[in-house]
Amino acid sequence: MASDNSGPTDAFSAIVGRLDYPMFVVTARAVNERSGCLVGFATQAAIDPPRFLVALSDKNRTFRVAGAAEHLAVHILDRSQLSLADLFGSQTGDDTDKFAQCRWSDGPHGLPILDDAAAWFTGAIVGRVDLGDHVGFLLDPDRGELRSDMSDPVMFDDVRDLDPGHGA
Repeated sequence: MASDNSGPTDAFSAIVGRLDYPMFVVTARAVNERSGCLVGFATQAAIDPPRFLVALSDKNRTFRVAGAAEHLAVHILDRSQLSLADLFGSQTGDDTDKFAQCRWSDGPHGLPILDDAAAWFTGAIVGRVDLGDHVGFLLDPDRGELRSDMSDPVMFDDVRDLDPGHGA
């Protein structure tokens, strides 16, 4: 493959555009408002103490709800649940009640937990950091449930062609 002699931003975009990484659905609740969205920018950030970093676009409703929340829930979906990834990735909570279109239950901290997720965990928000057009929410995981072997998770390539509810 030929090297890319364009600027560093173009090279970076070309490199990360070829990566495939897991996707998550993050849900939040603050006061009587709940929200959720599909997230690709998320990762374990520390082992001891355990930490997980979720980056939410500053343009979507889940970001606004999470701004007033103390906890978030992170869901891992199997490929058999692509319809959930589509719902939370291509609809905006500004126009659609996503939770009216899926099965969910009240979970720890009053967070909406997706009944069909392969796994989920909740965590207290222990830090927020401006990342540009996203804000990183650093979580201290406290509860969760592993419901499957997670051998076939939803990845970015599975949802690459979704038309997002909001732009990045």
